[in-house]
Amino acid sequence: MFNFDDPFYRPLWLRILIAGICIGWGIFEFVTGTPGFAILFLAIGGYAAYRFFITFDPDASNPSED
Repeated sequence: MFNFDDPFYRPLWLRILIAGICIGWGIFEFVTGTPGFAILFLAIGGYAAYRFFITFDPDASNPSED
């Protein structure tokens, strides 16, 4: 779906922002009474957090210099 190892996502502040917005929006949806969208956004935020902070490899997409 997305290449989470892209150099675009290398800055830590950007990874925190993306995951935080998704999780925050999921909490907002839950509080306002729409659990379907809450589950959707919390799942997206959880997956993004997993990929950005657990399995993230910033050197994966860098071409090796010979």
